[in-house]
Formats: sequence, structure tokens, C-alpha cells
Amino acid sequence: MLLSIIIVNYNVKYFVEQCLRSIEQSQHIDLAQVEVFVIDNLSKDQSVSYLRERFSTQSRPAVHILANKFNAGFGKANNQALQQAKGKYILFLNPDTLLTPHTLSDVLEVARKHDNFGCIGVRMLHTNGRFASESRRGIPTPWTAFCKMSGLSTLFPHSRTFGRYYMQYLDQEQTTPIDIVSGAFMLTTAQTLSECGAFDEKFFMYGEDIDLSYRMLLKGLQNYYCPTTILHYKGESTHKSSYRYVHVFYEAMLIFFRKHFRHYSLLYTLPIQCAIVLRALLALLLQQIRLLKKFLNPNVTRRKERFLYVGRHVDDFLRLAGNYSLDVRCIAADESTLPQGHRHIDTAPYLHIVYDMADFSTDCILESFRLQQPRHAHIGLYYPDTDILITGNRTYH
Repeated sequence: MLLSIIIVNYNVKYFVEQCLRSIEQSQHIDLAQVEVFVIDNLSKDQSVSYLRERFSTQSRPAVHILANKFNAGFGKANNQALQQAKGKYILFLNPDTLLTPHTLSDVLEVARKHDNFGCIGVRMLHTNGRFASESRRGIPTPWTAFCKMSGLSTLFPHSRTFGRYYMQYLDQEQTTPIDIVSGAFMLTTAQTLSECGAFDEKFFMYGEDIDLSYRMLLKGLQNYYCPTTILHYKGESTHKSSYRYVHVFYEAMLIFFRKHFRHYSLLYTLPIQCAIVLRALLALLLQQIRLLKKFLNPNVTRRKERFLYVGRHVDDFLRLAGNYSLDVRCIAADESTLPQGHRHIDTAPYLHIVYDMADFSTDCILESFRLQQPRHAHIGLYYPDTDILITGNRTYH
């Protein structure tokens, strides 16, 4: 088996379905040599039955749906599926990602060219086409962490001294060595995981990708960034305004720091640990302020979002949009007839440009958004065969 792909799901069945569809459309790779494991962490949205109706071991690639009886967390769930994986290469993939037809072949080509690689990440885009800074990260040493926490990395993002956390001084268009690969898309090998160990299950969620990447560097391996593009909805399965998110995220940062930098002097490490705690407390305080504003102004409503649909299934889309009273404009077009400047027909904020997936390729959509300016619009994807619309903040079905 060439490649095993592992996806951990929690209450995002439509995103998983979309992700699996994009894998099925992969080119220049023998899908009979690819297997996919979807491990469900006790979702409450009937993910297991939904996905089993649509994918099976007879699919190409073969899809194995594994159901946990408890929420095992990200690292442990990945490790559970890893025990059954037979691939030479292992890809840890988030459910809220969308691949292009050449993503897998591109990253495997980089893997073949670098015998000493530990893991490989890719260029991730947010739904507005903006480059996801976590696509490339430096080791969060005490100095790098200080620059991140103090804001120096934001003030001097392209500085090799102050901006190492996100490594923005590197060329986005070139394959380059990096330190930390995001767990949203992390390609490695079964042999490397055997030598370095899999995910540390002390991390329930967040930080385990940093830890694994760093352990590979300690083994003398090199991690790489590959400039092939994917879409990452960035944490659709998490609620980042919740107390639980803040607690789990910053606890993960402390676990990593104490695990790998315990040997540093207390005078050097104490300010960093204090900064992590203070950042967590600040995040919680801002949450409470937002909740208080909402309580004091219950009648304030968000500006209504507007949608621009582009595709040939106008009537079907309008029927779905009508069920949700969406404010919609339509352009009947496909890739060959798409008018120039279609994204700029409306400059309202929160506008979603909805592309019909029967009429547009993932490559066309992502490249269009990667180059767009300004970035007020966000990608929406409509699947006419299942009558589902997916955006970065919700799904319509």
C-alpha cells in the first residue's frame, strides 16, 4: 500500500464528505494503492451512519469508518487508526480541508526527492484566499515564543530574528525546509513514525503536531513546506470562542514548553510560561466582554450575508437558498464562460462567492481566490447532486 490517509472527525460529516470527494478526484496516483481511515470521536450528528452509506472499503480509495465510543482527542484517535494503516506513507489530514487533484501527487513527489524528510506540509488557504500563516512555523523556543507573545513577530513578520514563528521571510512559491508542519496536512512515513513515535497523547487537541514535528528534527530529519495549495476551513469542528477551546489550547502550549524546554533556567522560562497564562486569561476576558455586549444589546443583529452563486444549476440553488431565506444573486456560467471580475460585482462584507462543484474545478476556485484583492469575499461550494452548500461558517442542506 502506497498511502494511508487518516482523518479524525467530530460532528462535521459534510466537511468529511467533501474532503473524501476531493481525495477521490486525485490524479497521477493509483487510488487502488490508497486507503483512508475516518475515525469518529463519538459525533452527535450521525456522522458514522451518514458516511458509511456513502463510502466503503469498495470505494476508490478504500474508506474505513472507525467509530469510537468516547471522544479520544485528536492525537489518540490518529494513533488508533495508525495501528491499522498499511501505507508506506502516512497522511494526517483534517476533515475541514479540500484537496486539489494534484495535491497528493505533488507532495509525494517532494517526499521522493528528499530522503531525509521527517514530515511535509502544504500551502493552506483560508476561505478568503489568504495564505494560512500556520502553513510554515518555526520551533517555539523561548525566544520565538516571546516574540510571538509580545507581538514582535507581528510588527516584524519578515524578520529572521523576530518573525521566526511563522517564517514569513520564506518564499511561498518554493519548496523549503521548515521546522513545524501543521497537523491539518502532515505527510510522513510509517518508518519515521516507528522511529520517532506517533502523536503524544498527553495533548488532547492542539500542540501535538508541534511536538511531533520537533521530535523529528531532534532525530536529525528535516521537515519541508510544499507550495501545492489546499483549502483549510481552519477549525470548523471547534468553537474557538468557548472556554474549553481556550483551556485546551493554552494548556497544550504549556505541555510542550515544559516537555522540551525544562532544562532552561527558571529566569528564562518563567516569563514565557507567565505570558502563556496571561494570554489565556486575556482570551477568556475578551469572551466575557463579547457575551456581556450581546446581553446588553440583544436586539443588535449581524449584517445579513449575501451570496453570489456561479454555475449552471441556478434553479436548484435558488430552491435551497429559498429554504434559508438567503440573499442571493446568480451568474449562469462555468469555467469556460466565467466573466472577468465576477468577484467584484458586489463589495459588501461577508459576501460568499458560491461555485457549483459540477461546473468548476478546485484548482480554478483556489487559484482565483489566492490572487483576489481585496479579501472581503469567502469561498462557498455547492454540490448539486446532494443539494448541499458549504461555507466557512455553516452548511446548508
